[in-house]
Amino acid sequence: MPRFLIEVEHDAEQVACARAVDAFFKTGSHFFTHADWGCYDGEHKGWIIVEVDSRNDAKAIVPPIFRARAKVIQLNAFSQEQLDEIIASHKP
Repeated sequence: MPRFLIEVEHDAEQVACARAVDAFFKTGSHFFTHADWGCYDGEHKGWIIVEVDSRNDAKAIVPPIFRARAKVIQLNAFSQEQLDEIIASHKP
């Protein structure tokens, strides 16, 4: 199943951080009660990784108030064999 990183940005004020986290908690979603946040380091975003069928499914998990600002990134890993093939295909 595809994995997606969901990044949700919110305003920088302390109360905005609290409201964002509170909104995530109130969704009742296991995903959002375990989100990681960068607020204490000045990065006013939350991140979660989910396994769902599609990008649209991942975005639908985000509370509606944050959905427009959410960034959804499909994750992948590379094997050494894949890297070797890519590099070999680009040699002159």
